Amino acid sequence: MKAIFALGLAAALLSGCATVPPAGAPLAPAGTYLAREPSEEIIYFVLPDRFENGDPSNDTGDFTGDRLATGFDPAARGFFHGGDLAGLTSRLDYLEGLGVTAIWFAPIFQNKPVQGPPGDESAGYHGYWVADFTRPDGHFGTQAEFTAFVEAAHARGMKVYMDIITNHTADVITYADGPETNFEYRSLGDYPYSTRGGVDGAAINPGFTGHEDSSAENFARLTDPNYAYQPVVPEAERSVKVPAWLNDPIYYHNRGNSSFTGEDSRFGDFAGLDDLFTEHPRVRAGMQEIFCDWITRTRVDGFRIDTARHVDPGFWQEFVPAMEACATAAGIPNFHMFGEVYKDVPDNGYIAEYTRRDQLPAVLDFAFQAAMRETLGRGQGTVVLAHMFDGDVLYEGGEETARTLPTFLGNHDMGRFSTLLREDMPGIGQQELLARVLLGHAMMLSLRGSPTVYYGDEQGFVGDGNDQRAREDMFPSRTAEYNDNVLIGTRATTADSNFDTAHPLYRLIAAFSAIRREHPAFTRGRQQVRHYEQEPGVFAVSRFDPDSGAEYLAVFNTSDAPRSANVWLGSNARTFQTLAGECPAAVSAPGSAAFALPAFGWAVCRVSETAR
Repeated sequence: MKAIFALGLAAALLSGCATVPPAGAPLAPAGTYLAREPSEEIIYFVLPDRFENGDPSNDTGDFTGDRLATGFDPAARGFFHGGDLAGLTSRLDYLEGLGVTAIWFAPIFQNKPVQGPPGDESAGYHGYWVADFTRPDGHFGTQAEFTAFVEAAHARGMKVYMDIITNHTADVITYADGPETNFEYRSLGDYPYSTRGGVDGAAINPGFTGHEDSSAENFARLTDPNYAYQPVVPEAERSVKVPAWLNDPIYYHNRGNSSFTGEDSRFGDFAGLDDLFTEHPRVRAGMQEIFCDWITRTRVDGFRIDTARHVDPGFWQEFVPAMEACATAAGIPNFHMFGEVYKDVPDNGYIAEYTRRDQLPAVLDFAFQAAMRETLGRGQGTVVLAHMFDGDVLYEGGEETARTLPTFLGNHDMGRFSTLLREDMPGIGQQELLARVLLGHAMMLSLRGSPTVYYGDEQGFVGDGNDQRAREDMFPSRTAEYNDNVLIGTRATTADSNFDTAHPLYRLIAAFSAIRREHPAFTRGRQQVRHYEQEPGVFAVSRFDPDSGAEYLAVFNTSDAPRSANVWLGSNARTFQTLAGECPAAVSAPGSAAFALPAFGWAVCRVSETAR
């Protein structure tokens, strides 16, 4: 690489940024947080089990025995480590200092503690193996502790987003077809609802016209779940699911495992998890009852919706307006829902269809994530970002909806952004890796969307891969596979407590968060791409104040060498105020400003004087 990075790089890059707010400084007067629109939030996504252990007495949850009974083993990356609601509540000062305005945490519901074949078991520390949808997992704490956490966050002007699941439950149902069966997916054509065990089997479910008709009258005719496999609930787990209706196999598809392609992506079991028959009116009504109750009881501010693309569109077309009505009745304006539609290409089209056909209000912005990886990790030109933003018109509601999409760089499934960059650029040095990650966060916090920080990224975590390997502990870890990781921007390891407010990534995120809060152009303002290139280099956008129309410029250099560019902007702009980086004092000529940026540098500017 051309650039040579010194140890003082982070401090140099941060020069000119807004002052970091002191820890504990209120983000908004009590109560005013309700008025914020989704695009105004700065989200922090956290796995409670891996953040802070505030109450060691609940480490084994509601269970006793060894790790296969309790799920607790802090030395193993696939088991519970001890983080909980009390720990989250105790660290709200830290999150407030970072500039976080909304906390999204992985599912909090009671999980089946351990699943998996003998010798390959793991635990439900992540929250996605729900057995009881009505209460928090005992490993995390009590309902009272959950309520206390939400109230404490609200008192600081911070919103709370729950991670919810409607696609599946914990793996309880098995099949009586024999242990030799590998439970491959059995299709609608080969195994119709009208026969038992295939097209030549005995007739069952007379009069049932299929899942396309979700009326109560039609589904009353579906009485036999043995059309593909013969589902069986083990005696010891007959009543394990709550609410009780979830224990009946008739409310599941029971067609075997999904390969995540074609038909089985919607009707198959997600890695063996029991796939809910979401076309069934009882399932639809039951899920609405469950999650409206959480809104009413706890006054949470939004839902991240897991595995949204694996659920039928008709379910969402009923669920979304029902939750919006529930939130309105509870006095919660701006209730935000965003679905997970996993796609690792910088193309808005696929994820946008879920805002149109399925009528989801928003989706996680996987197109943004992929574009950022292409430009900062795979040597693609900044034209990739320009093309991605051009696709914002594809969302239902167009660019206005695009501003509400949670943008992110990495997550608990695909891995951390630092890890992805290291994978894309073998041999990359630590200082260059830090520079690219700093730039990624500066861009995410300046561009359209609701920026989402994955916990630990602000402390320079660099994982070994995706999934379990990207879910390190913030409190001192006892997991050897985590503790040998070399972090960026620090001499600490995950064996230490990592809540360092002086870390360069923490400071950068806090600084850019302060800019966003002070200047509505970056939260509610229209975005216009001003400059892009076919190779790594300069990318620039204008953001416009939604009330005054005042113009701001955010300019970035994705290259590993200094770059200069004349950036197009409004012809009435004359001078600039620097918000971050180094801005020119004035325009070069009406409609053009000259920017000179260091490798992986940026400039965020406000047009401070215009022509009269």
